[in-house]
Amino acid sequence: MIFGAFERMVAFRYLRARRQEGFVSVIAIFSLLGIALGVATLIIVMSVMNGFRADLIGRILGLNGHLGVYAPTSTMPNFDAVVAKVRAVPGIVSATPLVEGQVMATGPAGASGALVRGIRPDDLRARKLVANHVVAGSLGDFADDGIAVGDRLAVRLGLKAGDKITLISPEGTDTAFGTMPRLKTYTIAALFDIGFYEYDNSFIYVTLAAAQVFFKMKDQVSYLEVFVGDADQSSREAQLITAALGGSTRILDWQRSNSGIVNAVEIERNVMFLILTLIIVVAAFNIISGMIMMVKDKGRDIAILRTMGASRGMILRIFVLSGASIGVVGTLAGFGLGLVITKNLEAIRQFLQSVLHVELFSAEIYFFTRIPAHIDRGEVTAVVLMALALSFLATIYPSWRAARLDPVEGLRYE
Repeated sequence: MIFGAFERMVAFRYLRARRQEGFVSVIAIFSLLGIALGVATLIIVMSVMNGFRADLIGRILGLNGHLGVYAPTSTMPNFDAVVAKVRAVPGIVSATPLVEGQVMATGPAGASGALVRGIRPDDLRARKLVANHVVAGSLGDFADDGIAVGDRLAVRLGLKAGDKITLISPEGTDTAFGTMPRLKTYTIAALFDIGFYEYDNSFIYVTLAAAQVFFKMKDQVSYLEVFVGDADQSSREAQLITAALGGSTRILDWQRSNSGIVNAVEIERNVMFLILTLIIVVAAFNIISGMIMMVKDKGRDIAILRTMGASRGMILRIFVLSGASIGVVGTLAGFGLGLVITKNLEAIRQFLQSVLHVELFSAEIYFFTRIPAHIDRGEVTAVVLMALALSFLATIYPSWRAARLDPVEGLRYE
């Protein structure tokens, strides 16, 4: 639709309402603000949801791997031979033997349940998610009785790097005097804080040899943790591993083991998109109501323009441009506001927390210690185009009514 100079002049003149037409101008302003806030809110919330999903999956996969290879029995003997076969499978990045078990961890400030993972020192140092987030101590001391503990767990137990921590196994040792609790004291070599509350609050890494002794799993491991080249295609590598091991294994991929979390985040993301889109739809209805009132108010002007030679198409384009201008300005304002807030979201949260003295993003509830945000260009483009399309569609009916107005009728009642 091409707009001439005359149509642009009249359309923008109509947007600058006179004093007696102030109510129409107020509706136009609120329509603009509604679209701007709707677009900005949609961009901010969808960016946070994208960041939350990406960080959640990244941290889950960074610590748990893409595939878990389990033996038919509860433990896996001869695991080095199995590791060699798995690493020879095309597409496999790494295969790490692990010993895993639940314990009670005790310190000066109390006791707490924890998940112990036995891993070889070189394998832990190669795990960037842990190695790059050591906040105290060093993984260089992760050996023998030196262990790595989640920072939040250490704080709850009143411990720091270099302190002693006692681990108690729920499975005791049978003696002539009954079952005695199995416990062992270790030195905290390093504290890690990966930014995921569940892991920082419950994970403990010990050396593989120490874990085998503590859990009485001599020359055995619990399972193999496997990383593949493409996480989305992990099922393909799972089939290849099954074939390489002769089918005598049980393989669990990350999508099945974390399906509840991934599906919940995806559903919440889609629902939030639909709910927040209604803000833009409501603003579009405000444009319709404001335009209808404008058409009614400008009936005499329309009639005069028609008698002076303006065609119905010109009248249609005048009012389409008037309404669409509100939508375009509102969309661009919302686009800029959404990007600015998204890029400074964490700083805004910190500022509000310092002013209000209220925790706005609890790690215990949301898993993360900061608000994650990831701006998806395609998604932002879709939001902007949707807002522009709704704004344009909202102008069609009022503009059509203006173009259909009979000049005689418009002048008769004035």
